[in-house]
Amino acid sequence: MPTILAIETSAERASAALLLGDQLFTQEADGGKTHSAAILPLVQRLLGQAGIRLEQCEALAFGSGPGSFTGVRTAAGVVQGLAFGSRRPVIPVVTLLAMAQACRSRSGAADVLAILDARMGEVYWAQYRYEDRDGDDSGGWREVVAPTLSAPAAVAPRGTAVACGNGLQAYADAFAGAAFAAGALPDVMPHALQIAQLARLAFARGETLAAQDAQPLYLRNKVALTTSERLAKAGAAA
Repeated sequence: MPTILAIETSAERASAALLLGDQLFTQEADGGKTHSAAILPLVQRLLGQAGIRLEQCEALAFGSGPGSFTGVRTAAGVVQGLAFGSRRPVIPVVTLLAMAQACRSRSGAADVLAILDARMGEVYWAQYRYEDRDGDDSGGWREVVAPTLSAPAAVAPRGTAVACGNGLQAYADAFAGAAFAAGALPDVMPHALQIAQLARLAFARGETLAAQDAQPLYLRNKVALTTSERLAKAGAAA
């Protein structure tokens, strides 16, 4: 099994994970520090804990987004730097898929609706279906609805799905009447553990990139409202 180092900084909590054979090592940091300051010390502690050098990893993975604009840029930039220095390939993993993996691990759900707070009155969301097939090295996941940016009211899963993610809490009123809100797991968030698990499967399929090709997944070009837009939105809400 390939040794995979993964980092995730798209949300409030930064995390790093290392899969070494059948061993798992993880490190986390809360939002007290900026992710750019926290993530490299996490990686150093992780490698020290496992007793290996960065060059002994087969690939480096990162949560490519969607998520915090600064966070996904940080993850891509840090992984690029580490990959250039160690001459390792890179594997981007969609954060919403990592959430689906975490949701399935906890609930056993085969259909997962991942909803992440995108701020500015919007959410990032996607739907995935797990199909367990013998000899399938894809991890079983199939994309039902591609990663999307929309208003909470526009979230429309196909069929029945278990919902997860902090978007459910951020816009609780908007989701109050939705069938998928019952039994949802709002505390499931992107984490480096699931990034590493999915990256190991991607590595087996040969889905790696050169360091310079590692890019964040952006669904929004605009990262903040103007003053007039904020005032207009507040007036509409009133």
